[in-house]
Amino acid sequence: MVVDGAVTLAAIVDDPLAVARPLSWLIVALFVASGVLSSRDGERERARYAGVTAWGLFGLFWLVLVPHFVLVQRSIVEGIGSIAAVPLSLYVGYLLWNGRDSLFTLSKAVGFMGLIYLPFASLPLVESNPLRKWIIETVAGQTAFLLSLIGVEPQLVTGASVLDPVPSSDYYYLSTFYFPGAEQPITYTIIVACTGIGSIAILAGAILAVEAPMRRKLRALAVSVPVIYGLNLVRNVFIATMFGQQRMQWFTDTVMTLFGTDDIQKVSYYIADRMLAQFGSVVALVVITWLIVRELPEILSLIEDVAYLVTGTEYDLQGEIGGETVRADGGD
Repeated sequence: MVVDGAVTLAAIVDDPLAVARPLSWLIVALFVASGVLSSRDGERERARYAGVTAWGLFGLFWLVLVPHFVLVQRSIVEGIGSIAAVPLSLYVGYLLWNGRDSLFTLSKAVGFMGLIYLPFASLPLVESNPLRKWIIETVAGQTAFLLSLIGVEPQLVTGASVLDPVPSSDYYYLSTFYFPGAEQPITYTIIVACTGIGSIAILAGAILAVEAPMRRKLRALAVSVPVIYGLNLVRNVFIATMFGQQRMQWFTDTVMTLFGTDDIQKVSYYIADRMLAQFGSVVALVVITWLIVRELPEILSLIEDVAYLVTGTEYDLQGEIGGETVRADGGD
């Protein structure tokens, strides 16, 4: 993967995750360092250097992952998101360098998100990460239970991927749902992305980063985490049912062309997951964020910064919305 100390372009294309994993740890460390230093007297400039470097590397991180999301995962939402994240990350670094200090909070939030997510997702060998094994098999077992309640009972086996025709013996998690299928066997595998830990990390990182009493932060976590986890189980049940029982074989020629597949059985998967579930997850994240604002209006400062990055317009959401959400007695 490395030749004379430099990562080759071929290495990035062949295995972008192998490049992204070690880079992600460095980025998270820089984000956390920036957040910590920014709150200390006399350390603001060091925090700025760390933050700007982190955002620059974050742009590189997403650039490395573009081929994975576009060509391998064939995900519309993740593909567009990874492409957009490259210039946005560089823009945040530019603004931070030029004195927009409110972005220190966003930097700290991204650092906390990484600290929550990476222990579950970053290690390359499945056997070496007990956290990943635990969360994947727990979610798979609970999904299987919910499927049984609606009369859908595929065999739960070890297997590699939804894109493989049969389970693989070199994947050691009990997390693949096996359906006989009409043309060939259908497998739907629960992976880290199916556990909800990504969405949980995003909102938990944002909650922990803002300046607010810990009691209200814990209440916001209590509101958001169970809802995210529960909705994610519903998402898994929906995809497994629609794909495993081939209930969304719609516009087959169009979908097969759009996603570059010649397997007609995958049409239901791409519609259920790549189109409906992923876009639904974005909507759910927005609704859950609104619920968090009711408990923790301080998080609006982060939303204001994100809105500015996307639109170029300054917003005062805390003035327009936040005042209505704060308790009249000033309680925390």
